[in-house]
Amino acid sequence: MKHILSSEQYTKESLQELFDLADKIRNNPKKYAHKLDDKIIAIMFYEPSTRTRLSFSSAALKLGAKIITTENAAEFSSAAKGETIEDTVKIIAGYADAMVIRHKSDTSAIQAASVDKIPIINAGAGKKEHPTQSLLDMYTIKQKIGRLDNLKVAILGDLLYGRTVHSLLKLLSLYDNIKIYGLSKETFSLPQEYIDMLNKKGIEYVKCTNFDELPRDLDVIYHTRIQAERFEGDFGKEEFIVNKEVLDTFSEHTILMHPLPRVIEISTDVDDDPRACYFEQAHNGLYIRMALLLQVLDKA
Repeated sequence: MKHILSSEQYTKESLQELFDLADKIRNNPKKYAHKLDDKIIAIMFYEPSTRTRLSFSSAALKLGAKIITTENAAEFSSAAKGETIEDTVKIIAGYADAMVIRHKSDTSAIQAASVDKIPIINAGAGKKEHPTQSLLDMYTIKQKIGRLDNLKVAILGDLLYGRTVHSLLKLLSLYDNIKIYGLSKETFSLPQEYIDMLNKKGIEYVKCTNFDELPRDLDVIYHTRIQAERFEGDFGKEEFIVNKEVLDTFSEHTILMHPLPRVIEISTDVDDDPRACYFEQAHNGLYIRMALLLQVLDKA
């Protein structure tokens, strides 16, 4: 596929192809070290980022590509002067071979891809989607649990604005015998469109109000921070904090994930627990993003 805009683009087969390529890169990095020697990647982030921006930069460099980038394109690009996303892409297409974009607009990646000059990778679009995060999340689940069918998954925190959750649910819905439990404040509950999507795919969604309503044999707990930058006002104190005491009420096989950054929703006292895999999860993003760059540039 030329552009990576949404998790909806993927099938079981294309996911497995991506995971196989990521494994090959991980196991033999020297083989891929010069695959993109003749390429330049533009990394345009209009919102703050650590993991996504730096992992894409590292991915490009490890493949031999050069990068052109701005850390805060909202202020340090012509967007500050009113330039449209489409015009920006038309210009960058003359400088780079592919573009990675993060933007506050829900439709930003679609707008960028509409120019259709160079491959566009959506690195986070408003409150809608973050497909590359969901791809590395699924890759991590496959690594840690060994399967993607027959899963019980709890999603916690900000299910309203959490674009990582929205993208993850679309990928989980590809698989068989999936059950989703949603635990959040009512203010941040999962939008009905995603519940309808799950129901259409035959996936049961159970809305929960406290930890006691979650089954003890969960395969995955996927926590998210409150996306305070998406709204105005005081959202109050975090009610669903996973600490050692809470985590120990779940199975020894339950894995704890988080797209990061965390604030207070996961206590540091679980960082050394073997079930906590959010740092490993973040590092998996390097290999997935290396694989994506190879695929969109037809160098896999």
